[in-house]
Amino acid sequence: MQGVWFRDSTRREAERLGITGHAINLDNGDVEVLACGSGDALDALYSWLLQGPPLADVSAVEQSPAEREELPGFRIG
Repeated sequence: MQGVWFRDSTRREAERLGITGHAINLDNGDVEVLACGSGDALDALYSWLLQGPPLADVSAVEQSPAEREELPGFRIG
């Protein structure tokens, strides 16, 4: 996902939806998105992640529940 502003675009979409969490690069080149918010907002972000920003080539999106408290803001790394 490098060079297509995937993480920053994800941050902007998450903030628009009122979601907190993070979008970070993993060592294997994948991007991990941790999202905390309402069910409707999380569903909307999931739908957005299936496509990503205009130049992204999303090959797969895996979703699993996480036992986390609400996080402050949305960070990228």
